[in-house]
Amino acid sequence: MFDFLKSSSNYQNLTPAQFAEGLREPGAVLLDVRRPDEFAAGHLPGALNLDVTAPDFAQRVAALDKTQPTYVYCRSGARSANAAGQIGSAGFAHVRNLLGGVLDWPEPQVR
Repeated sequence: MFDFLKSSSNYQNLTPAQFAEGLREPGAVLLDVRRPDEFAAGHLPGALNLDVTAPDFAQRVAALDKTQPTYVYCRSGARSANAAGQIGSAGFAHVRNLLGGVLDWPEPQVR
């Protein structure tokens, strides 16, 4: 397996194609973990904005349904990998991280 596809024990890294496919799961939750200004400049359709650097990030994550598949992304994949690890450690069952972030996302973003 390629090193960049390795995942931690509590989340899985997905390529953009795998991520797009996974978003079709019933009940999938899409989280954009960038800053609000980055989110406002363009994000994936249907995304919720939970800034991973905000002091209340863990509290906001705790309010989500841990049983739903959770898909996380940021600009390049670094912050979302951090966020995915935190979310997985918080007891979420199915956490997925977008490799390459929106920089590698092939579809248009919405504002």
